[in-house]
Amino acid sequence: MDKLVSFLNVDAFLDLDEKKDSPANQQHIHKILLHEPNFLFSYSHLAYQSYLIDPLCVSILEKLYFEAFRIGQIRTNLTEIEPVIRNADMLSFDITAIRSSDAPGSNQAQPFGLTGEEACQICWYAGLNEKLSSVGFYEYAPDADDSQKKTASVVATMIWYFVEGYYHRKNDQNFTSNDFLKYVVSTPVEPETLAFYKSKFSDKWWMEVPNPSGKKQYARNSIVPCSYNDYQTATKGEVPERYINTLAKLN
Repeated sequence: MDKLVSFLNVDAFLDLDEKKDSPANQQHIHKILLHEPNFLFSYSHLAYQSYLIDPLCVSILEKLYFEAFRIGQIRTNLTEIEPVIRNADMLSFDITAIRSSDAPGSNQAQPFGLTGEEACQICWYAGLNEKLSSVGFYEYAPDADDSQKKTASVVATMIWYFVEGYYHRKNDQNFTSNDFLKYVVSTPVEPETLAFYKSKFSDKWWMEVPNPSGKKQYARNSIVPCSYNDYQTATKGEVPERYINTLAKLN
C-alpha cells in the first residue's frame, strides 16, 4: 500500500537486542527499525521499566525522534498518553508490561508494571482510535498462569475494553467540517502560527504540522493528535515538543 505506519508497543522491555543468537522476542523491534524498505513513520513505546533496559536504547529511540515512556510517566497522568495511543496505526501489547500479581502468566513476569485496570484503559483508548487497524496481544504463557487462570481473565477483559472502545468511535477525521473548532495561536518564534483542532463531540485535540517535503505519503501524518496541554504550551509562546518531533520526522 506504500503507506507509512505509526507503531505503538506496550512492553516492560525494549526488545532492541542486536545479538543474532538472542530469542526472537528480544530482538524483533531492532529488526523493525532496520527493515528495508522502511515504512515506519513513528514508533512509540509505553510502560518500559528503566532498571530492565540499557539506557543507550532509549537514547537511540530519541535520536530517531521516537518516543519511549516509563511506567511512572504513564501512571502520573495516563490522559496525557492518550494522544500517543490515538496516533497509532498498529498496537502490540506484551503481557509482560502488566505486573505479575495481576498477570502471572508470562515467562518474563515482573513484580512491577501496569495494573490490570491501566492495561484496560490503554486498550479502551486504542479501541477509540480511528486510525488503528491492527492490534495484537503477545507473550501470554498458559503454563505459567496460576490455577485460576488470572492472566487469561485479564487479557480477555483487555480485549473486551478494546472492542467497547471500537464501538464508540466518533469518526473524528474531517477537520474541515463544522464538527471541529479551529484555534490559531501566534508565536514569537518559528513557526509564526500554530493551528489546533478540537472536536465538538469528543473534546479531543489535534495539531497541524506543515509537510515541508510535500510528499503525498506524509499527508496523513501532518495533523497529529495532541493534548490540551500542547495548546496551552503554544499560548505561552512555546513550541510543543510533539510539534518539533513530528516536524523532524516529516523532514
